[in-house]
Amino acid sequence: MKWFWRIGVGVVLLAVIGLGFAGNYFYNYAVVPSEKDFLAGGTPGTDEAQSKDSNEAWFKDSNNRQMLTMTSQDGLRLSAIYLPAETATGKTAIIAHGYMGNAETMADYAKIYHDLGYNVLVPDARGHGESQGDYIGFGWPERKDYLQWINQIIDRNGSQETITLYGISMGAATVMMTSGEELPENVTSIIEDCGYTSVNAELGYQLDQLFDLPAFPLMNVTSLVTKLRAGYWFGEADAVKQLAKNTRPIFFIHGDADTFVPYEMLDTLYNATTAPKEKWVVAGAEHAKSYQMDPEAYKERIAAFLTTYDHQ
Repeated sequence: MKWFWRIGVGVVLLAVIGLGFAGNYFYNYAVVPSEKDFLAGGTPGTDEAQSKDSNEAWFKDSNNRQMLTMTSQDGLRLSAIYLPAETATGKTAIIAHGYMGNAETMADYAKIYHDLGYNVLVPDARGHGESQGDYIGFGWPERKDYLQWINQIIDRNGSQETITLYGISMGAATVMMTSGEELPENVTSIIEDCGYTSVNAELGYQLDQLFDLPAFPLMNVTSLVTKLRAGYWFGEADAVKQLAKNTRPIFFIHGDADTFVPYEMLDTLYNATTAPKEKWVVAGAEHAKSYQMDPEAYKERIAAFLTTYDHQ
């Protein structure tokens, strides 16, 4: 009987060690900033090479931009590109890039808002670009960073400044997660393009797609590793729960050919908020490719939404 007990303990111990190894492997694979082979050469839809040459030239011109920094609540030095409007309008757009992208990949999106008369702030998320950090927060710790960026803009441009938030992919999840926080009245609208419902749902989906593995128990173990190494649980990072607290008008954009962040997530997100809302399904658009499908329609849709909801 003792042998059976010892064998049982040994099997359990080996299973725990194996899961711990697998959890750390998946943490390094998904959460540690590094080149990601599953992105096929760049963050979908936010690669610098995809920006229009004219937008890229304007965005890169040092005469058009300033570099801003701040220190996060947990002591990281974070960086952002600030592009003032040509004339003072009292409006600022804060733009969030995608997974393993950075501020420099967002020329096309920054130009949309600049052409509409906005100051534009494009932060590097923690662990990306010029910002410090050794992990990816998938929007959850970043939501607090965005509250600080919002307050920095108000301090810089005055208490009457109106602010709109825009994000694509992980950046879209970031602004949706920010939406559930106690925002200053200056924040008047939010636009998200192809964000995910939650980190558990997105990473569980990717685990199935990339490795043909079920979410349980590997996601649970990786979440524990993430809590120990990065300070948050996957289960906390939930855009649906945050949208339930949102009161700001929000515009949802998603391509119906998206298989990276499943198109089916759109309705779950849209139905999660009772705030004023609109959605646009872009036929044939893959992940984060709605702008590339029809740039003019994309600009017009954003402009129409902001005209309706982004009041001074």
